[in-house]
Order: sequence, then C-alpha cells, then structure tokens
Amino acid sequence: MNLTAEIIAAGTGATLARATVFAPFMQAACATYHILDPRDVAAFLAQTGHESENLVYTKELWGPTPAQRLYEPPSQKAKGLGNTQLGDGRRFCGRGLIQVTGRRNYTLAGIGLDLDLVNHPELLEQPEHAAMSAGWFWWNNKLSALATAGQFTTLTERINGGTNGLADRQALYGAAKKALGIA
Repeated sequence: MNLTAEIIAAGTGATLARATVFAPFMQAACATYHILDPRDVAAFLAQTGHESENLVYTKELWGPTPAQRLYEPPSQKAKGLGNTQLGDGRRFCGRGLIQVTGRRNYTLAGIGLDLDLVNHPELLEQPEHAAMSAGWFWWNNKLSALATAGQFTTLTERINGGTNGLADRQALYGAAKKALGIA
C-alpha cells in the first residue's frame, strides 16, 4: 500500500506539511512491521495521530503532572515501567508516535530498533525513529489482529491503558478509513 502524505494527513489529523515529513517513515514502519491490511493501516494512523496530537509531538509534554510523578521510583507505576533510578520518569517519558514510556520499554524498543535508547532516549523524537517505534510497538503487542477484527476500543485500551481520547481516536479512524477507501 502506498501511504501518501494526503492519506497520512487525513488519518492522523496532521497538516499536509507534517504528514509529508512523516510519509516515508510511516510507509517504512508499515512495511517493516506488516501493517498492510487497510483496516490495520487505518487503525495505526488513527492511534498514532491521537497519541502524537496529529503528528505534532514526539515527546510527552512534561509538567510533571500528578500522573507523571508516579513514573518515578518507588511507586508501583515506576516499578511496572522498569524505572529504577531517580529521574527515570522524566528521562524515559513517552516518546515516539505511540509514546514508548519507561526504562524497560526503551530497553526493549532499543533492542528491536537497534538503537541505544537507554543512553539516547531523545532518538525517539526524530520522525524516522518515532514512526518505527510505533510500528515496533504495534507488532510486539499484536495489535494488527485487533485492528483487522474491528476491535478498536480494545486496541485503544492496549495502547493507552484505558479509553482516554476514544472519541478523537474514532474520528481519526473514520477519516483514515475514508482516505483509504474502506467502509
């Protein structure tokens, strides 16, 4: 499937200029991680569009908010993310188009993408790595099966841990399906 900037813009809510920057990397991520079925591509575009606020942010905005403070040890959230050292919460905040979060996930993504993300977490802010990390996450969490089965809410829960932003994600999903010519 040829992912044009126009399709990416429609499916992610991004400007055409921003979609043009990401187009070759989104295409590569889909090809590499076998995100090929149009329903799967539509879900991938919608979810990455929402998670990155329309391909604008490849790094989580840091307050820290009360929720972000829980990324720091000794909280249970930090433990679940593999954050073991003070400062890990901020250092390993969400990055990439699906917001890889936590020392453990950066370590695993680094292995999968052949990048030193533990020492250089900022690499996931670059469009190429932001897109590929989203594809890597999609593949490793077996999200294609949910997407092709039309289980969009479950897919959202797997990415987000809940249904935050579900209405926006669904609107982007509808736009992505329309851009891809599927009902």
